[in-house]
Amino acid sequence: MPASGSRGKVLVTPRSLTAHSLASNAELRLLTDAGFELVSGPPGRCPTEDELLELAYPCVGWLAGVEPITARVIQAAPHLRVISRNGVGVDSIDLDAAQRHGVRVARAPGANARGVAELALGLMLAALRRIPQSDRALRDGRWQRWQGRELATCTVGLVGYGTIGRTVAGLLHTLGATVVACDPMLPSGSPADVSLVALDGLLAASDVISLHVPTQPGSAALLGAPQLARMRPGAILVNTARASLVDEAAALEALNSGRLACYAVDVFDTEPPHPSQLHQHDGVILTPHIGGFTVDSVRRATRDAVVNLLDALTLEARTP
Repeated sequence: MPASGSRGKVLVTPRSLTAHSLASNAELRLLTDAGFELVSGPPGRCPTEDELLELAYPCVGWLAGVEPITARVIQAAPHLRVISRNGVGVDSIDLDAAQRHGVRVARAPGANARGVAELALGLMLAALRRIPQSDRALRDGRWQRWQGRELATCTVGLVGYGTIGRTVAGLLHTLGATVVACDPMLPSGSPADVSLVALDGLLAASDVISLHVPTQPGSAALLGAPQLARMRPGAILVNTARASLVDEAAALEALNSGRLACYAVDVFDTEPPHPSQLHQHDGVILTPHIGGFTVDSVRRATRDAVVNLLDALTLEARTP
């Protein structure tokens, strides 16, 4: 229960925030100024379910990161009124359990879009110019050059055309790339700046494919062996969205056969990921989930998540 003089406790678990003192964060001070106490997750890492069971119990609000929030955790937090994500994805939250227990779930759409979009672009350029391989060769004492490609000669297929996809498209258009997109959630008719196509057509037409869609719990990988087989030989696949969108065994086979020239991935089912043949493949570029991990994206996402928390908790306080 809230301490005397406090409006309640708010759990803060995003790694980008717990890596530093919560008291030093200007956006989080909006919560303390409003009378809430902050409870920090473990410094700089995702909490385990057992840790969350203890941490969440006294809290009325939760500023959440990517850690799984299970039905067991939600049930063990009887005072919890709102979970506010510092991003757009909520697939790590048991939404049915939240609804059963009257816990509101809020998102911060678009807050990290620029950071993720710029990383996706960076991974495309790294793959097209073989930047990681060139770096490794020089460090090993080898003078080895690979002839690259320019984005202006490429067709880039965006799977998902929400805020992040549209931001990526804007960057690509500046560099002269041809952009196509696939997004069944968009209303009929193509946006003015891009051609909408079916997924099969996008896979067949694109030199570079970038994923910007969520996953559905229990669904099969969006890109398995049949879909990867439809790609152009030597295609590049960039995944800054969700690891489960790609069948890893099929991706490894596509890399070994040359169907895929590169798989650049920023997201993993387990963080840090377990060693695997795919991750050790020379045609794979790995980054440790840094898409939204920029000073600017963290600040925007934290601000939006805090505003959502205050809105929900203030509304709760006003409700008879």
